[in-house]
Amino acid sequence: MKPCRAGTRRRALTSLGVLAFVWAAVAAAAIPPTQQQYRLVRMDRQGYRLELTEAPVRAPGPHEVLIRVHAVSLNRRDVFVMKGQYPMAPRDSLVPLSDGAGEIVATGPGVSRVHVGDRVASIFFQHWLSGRPPADVASSALGGDLDGMLSQYVTLSDEGVVRLPKHLDYEEGATLPCAAVTAWNGLVTRGRMQAGDYVLLEGTGGVSTFGLQFAVAMDAKPIITSSSDAKLQRAKELGAFGTVNYKTTPDWDKSVLSLTGNLGVHEVLEVGGKDSLPHAFASLAPGGHVALIGGLGGFGGDIPAVALITRNIRVSGIYVGSRENFEAMNAFIAQKHLKPVVDRVFDFKDAQAAYDLMESDQFLGKIVVRL
Repeated sequence: MKPCRAGTRRRALTSLGVLAFVWAAVAAAAIPPTQQQYRLVRMDRQGYRLELTEAPVRAPGPHEVLIRVHAVSLNRRDVFVMKGQYPMAPRDSLVPLSDGAGEIVATGPGVSRVHVGDRVASIFFQHWLSGRPPADVASSALGGDLDGMLSQYVTLSDEGVVRLPKHLDYEEGATLPCAAVTAWNGLVTRGRMQAGDYVLLEGTGGVSTFGLQFAVAMDAKPIITSSSDAKLQRAKELGAFGTVNYKTTPDWDKSVLSLTGNLGVHEVLEVGGKDSLPHAFASLAPGGHVALIGGLGGFGGDIPAVALITRNIRVSGIYVGSRENFEAMNAFIAQKHLKPVVDRVFDFKDAQAAYDLMESDQFLGKIVVRL
């Protein structure tokens, strides 16, 4: 009986080996040699134009994965890049966008932390995995120094992706890498937001909308600003504790203070830059925290050093975050079953229209392109 059993095992193992070979061949056949991708092509010193091109699909090398991209999302940074207003190494062309989600369709030698079939999102800084940012962090940003995600296929380091929360589809997952991680780090990692905290969110773009969702989920009291009453009404529906129209109320910090009973806010996601920074500091409670993130109204502004000392105020510069931050945020999103706010989804052929909507500021939450 033993020889018979051994023979059966050998035949079974041989069959499994043949089946694995067949599946590998089918998978390889399903990956085309070329693909469509968008590139930003330099027009002059002032910026780029978006151009649809044909490009090879690069097979993954050691410790790399090939991802079939299903969706990408835009950030304000992507408009700055297109206009040549973003600090990065000069390039004649690049694949834009840091944020994308898709399925791993092939892996190179030595890959073990992810597998074919996994649903993943890119991380913004490919070299920032945990802890403090490395010295070369800026040169590892997708859609800047590195080619980004607006491509049917991308090949990335297996260390440069995270698995998506199971309840999110690809379009929702594509919104996470930049705006969500930025809001998470500003409020949670650096801000240490607590239940009951008053939280100031400027505008209704991706970072502020994620901040609103995180604050609501943690039982904080988010106050959000906008120049649009319609957007403020939508923010109330998402759980905002208070709203202020900064266009009709130029001294909007006074309204923010009033909403807090003149205590002030404990956390600020400061995305406005030099125009909003004085109002943000004027809105703070003693011991409050300002997360410096962006410059929609222009970068710069004065930091009131004496007030920081006498009122025990903390200020943090936030430039997205690490893979470790991303994974901690994803665990929270999965636990709370949060769903990103997607304003509009464009088809791949309409990528320029997605840029136009981002620049117009006539949206709330995130803008997505479906591939």
